[in-house]
Amino acid sequence: MQKLLKDLSLPAVVAGFLAVLVSYSGPLAIFFQAGASAGISSDMMTSWVWAISVGAGISGIALSIWLRAPIVTAWSAPGTALLVTLFPELSLNEAIGAYISAAIMIFIIGVSGTFDTFVRAIPKGIAAGMMAGILFQFGVGAFTAIETTPALAIGMLVSYVVFRRLFPKYTLVLLLISGVILAVALEGASLSGVRWSVAVPQIIQPEWTLSSTLSFAIPLVLVSLTGQFLPGMAILQSAGYPVKAKPIIGITSLVSLPMAFFGGITTVVAAITAAICTGKDAHEDPSRRYIAGVFNGIFYLVGGLFAGTIVSLFTSLPAAFVAVLAGLALLGAIAGNLFSALEEPSHREASLITFVVTASGMSLFGLSSAFWGVVIGYFCYLVLNGSGGRK
Repeated sequence: MQKLLKDLSLPAVVAGFLAVLVSYSGPLAIFFQAGASAGISSDMMTSWVWAISVGAGISGIALSIWLRAPIVTAWSAPGTALLVTLFPELSLNEAIGAYISAAIMIFIIGVSGTFDTFVRAIPKGIAAGMMAGILFQFGVGAFTAIETTPALAIGMLVSYVVFRRLFPKYTLVLLLISGVILAVALEGASLSGVRWSVAVPQIIQPEWTLSSTLSFAIPLVLVSLTGQFLPGMAILQSAGYPVKAKPIIGITSLVSLPMAFFGGITTVVAAITAAICTGKDAHEDPSRRYIAGVFNGIFYLVGGLFAGTIVSLFTSLPAAFVAVLAGLALLGAIAGNLFSALEEPSHREASLITFVVTASGMSLFGLSSAFWGVVIGYFCYLVLNGSGGRK
């Protein structure tokens, strides 16, 4: 506790909060789509949000303190997108059974060390190109928002530049505050409809079928590993945190098991929001950025406790507010990954291809562009550099 208090800093706390804000305002929308497809009640939706929040909160706090790194966890966004396409043919009980099966499979893959071997085999430039491609889409979103809400988007952009010039350490803090003020003043955002209410989780009986295992559990494992754990570990590695995947996958999959009974889809290491907590904006000293991971988990626990309230709060703000905030907050991470991708001449062309493929957002055989970016980029790397390994 003394170590935590000593390392505590406002930028790290805010970085943790921003990561939760982006998750609730972005990937959570996919979760609502899944709930609508399943035709669940608002009380059950609250239970779902409680489960994914508590799962992310517990695992993130434990891993960040244990590994002394900003380990940001979340729910499987690509897995949730897959779930949307399966409801209502897939029953809610079958989905819970598939959650549990997927958590067990991911745990076995993680503790066996297979995933760590796979990650080590990927050249640094390829991994950085993939991350730059994923984050690039969010950076673009900050500026395409100008088309629909020019006053808010331009106002936040000007605020960002001014704060970056005058108060670089607290840019994101001040951007968040100014963005809320601009949203209320310029877009008429109102918080009057927000009501405090404590979430009541509901237990769901799991059901296992061969169909749900083949159509959902196994694809959920694949998209979680390739769309979340792979880019998430790449972010940590590129930020200078040489942590192994084994403890991270092990803890997140174990936490996923009890949360599944309340509607919580697989807990994974975060990809997009992790970049907010691993960069210099979280703290100049990399050894103190783990505080961002800890508070990210704390804010998730608060969000889980007030699941219904927190969702209504974030959805009361304009979509453009979240898009601009996320895009500007990730500019530093985009720049850093682009630099790493193009820094090594022998990796440059393959890394650039990785970036373009990933940024395209393509999907093939149900696998994300992040996966195909690595596959195609690594193939190009081997062809261009021979089979002798990294150069």
